[in-house]
Amino acid sequence: MQAAVLTALNEARRAKHRVAVVTRLSDGTSALVVEDAQTVGDLPLDTALLDAAANAIRKDKAQRVEIEGASYFINTFNPPLRMMVIGAVHIAQALAPMAKIAGFDVTLIDPRSAWATEERFPDVTLNRDWPDDALTTLALDRRSAVVALTHDPKIDEPALEIACRSEAFYIGALGSRKTHAARLDLLHNEAGLSEAETNRISGPIGLDIGAVSPAEIATSILAEVIQALRAPKDAA
Repeated sequence: MQAAVLTALNEARRAKHRVAVVTRLSDGTSALVVEDAQTVGDLPLDTALLDAAANAIRKDKAQRVEIEGASYFINTFNPPLRMMVIGAVHIAQALAPMAKIAGFDVTLIDPRSAWATEERFPDVTLNRDWPDDALTTLALDRRSAVVALTHDPKIDEPALEIACRSEAFYIGALGSRKTHAARLDLLHNEAGLSEAETNRISGPIGLDIGAVSPAEIATSILAEVIQALRAPKDAA
């Protein structure tokens, strides 16, 4: 790997960007692709190679591609996936282990210590700070998902305010359409969020699969998070 590419790769990883290194196998010439298509290196990248790199980044999967008779290897270097679950509720008990299986580092955030216990959430990182303080400390990035489940405005809304002003790739909140409408009014009028910012919130949360039980609702939420993460932007 060229020195300039390696330096740029290390800088991008420190900044928690999603990146890929594209290497032409015939001569080892390479280039770094940052998620917004910025590139570093001697290898010229046409649209087909940039699209292949974007696909590898989205899928978190290294791959070999053949383009116009040349072979390339695309290696990805993405930050860890994180899910911040607001509320130690029954849905969270089902969602946390499923999200861990799907590859997320899960943090359960709830200031109610009677609910946020190791017995109810084994092998899950617990944070008993108020959600706005917790999310500020955790520094949400483009590999972070925020799932608000308490149905309690004094807990959910401060978390959503922080999330909407962050780079989190997914923000969702539990509640009916009526509840969500009231939530948006609060976030607009009291928190000063714009419609563009609150439009990022998925509410009611989860894909519409007719889910009823906590486990089914958790499944619909995780499916929507993965869709936001993996689906091409024009298909999401």
